[in-house]
Amino acid sequence: MKIALIAHDKKKKDMIELAKKYQNLLNRHELIATGTTGTLLTKETGLPIACYLSGPLGGDQQIGGEIAQGQVGLVIFLRDPMTPQPHEPDISALIRICDVHNIPVATNLGTASLLLSGLNDKLTKC
Repeated sequence: MKIALIAHDKKKKDMIELAKKYQNLLNRHELIATGTTGTLLTKETGLPIACYLSGPLGGDQQIGGEIAQGQVGLVIFLRDPMTPQPHEPDISALIRICDVHNIPVATNLGTASLLLSGLNDKLTKC
């Protein structure tokens, strides 16, 4: 499954810790990410990640296009709800496209952990 990983600046540390915790699971999937997030994750975890543009430069839209084409099965988007984002319309469009195509999307650590734990359990039982 292709999994998209996105994190706002103040959530990148959380994303790195999440990726480390689920590294064995994530290593079994195709990973894509917005630019800075993907670069940091690869540096910190060694996970192979295809990096797209930074979110504000169109990376969210690139991932949204892949979702619309049925190429992404899960999105982890750790959002910072306390900081205004200049590309908020792109963020809303990405979440909307997930809803339109029934793609699970986590916007916080709690939901991300539940989704990844569930995916791990499903793969372990196979």
